[in-house]
Amino acid sequence: MALQAAGRKSLVDSIVEQLRDQLADGEWSVGDRIPTEHVLAEQLGVGRNTVREAVRVLVHAGLLESRQGNGTFVRSTADPAAVLRSMQHAGTLDVLELRVALEAEAARLAAVRRDEDDLRALRAALAELHEQGDRAADADIAFHRGIVEATHNAAFSEVYRFFSTQVHESLVTSLGDHEMPPIDLAAHTALVDAVESGDPAAAEQAARALLQVPIDVIRGLVGR
Repeated sequence: MALQAAGRKSLVDSIVEQLRDQLADGEWSVGDRIPTEHVLAEQLGVGRNTVREAVRVLVHAGLLESRQGNGTFVRSTADPAAVLRSMQHAGTLDVLELRVALEAEAARLAAVRRDEDDLRALRAALAELHEQGDRAADADIAFHRGIVEATHNAAFSEVYRFFSTQVHESLVTSLGDHEMPPIDLAAHTALVDAVESGDPAAAEQAARALLQVPIDVIRGLVGR
């Protein structure tokens, strides 16, 4: 698909969408270097600053990778933003059920693979959660990201990094609803203890137990 000159409205958004389409259509493969800012600017009929900003958006989205002195390369042709957009329509229960699948496996792997640095990070995240209180969505997400990071699985971490955006929105909504239970700080402590003990079965069970209470509450509220 040929690039088209952008109109005057929302130039950066227009360039971002055209470059996304190029990636999805296979114009460039993973590992390829895309044309320079100068070339893209000429093809699109916009300024180099506009191209630079559009590329920055796609780097942040994980589709492109900027290498100092070498140019910009394709990191992925699958757009995770599309997945996130579709997940915006998912309900809190849907998100929680998916969290069980992801976080139970993450806990199991973390118990096997965690090192001392991971354990220090998890203890710090747990301390922050206790300090912030049982309605602290930001601290809770940071804690669960720490569990995922302890898997030492780059693919797992990348998927959860994008998924956690929707998790955060769901947490903010649900924790602001006083029909929802607060964050179970004791259950979070039990999860860290299980990971530290190196027991994958106990860690997986602790992760499932941690999420079961809010799932049961939501199911009761929505009748599922």
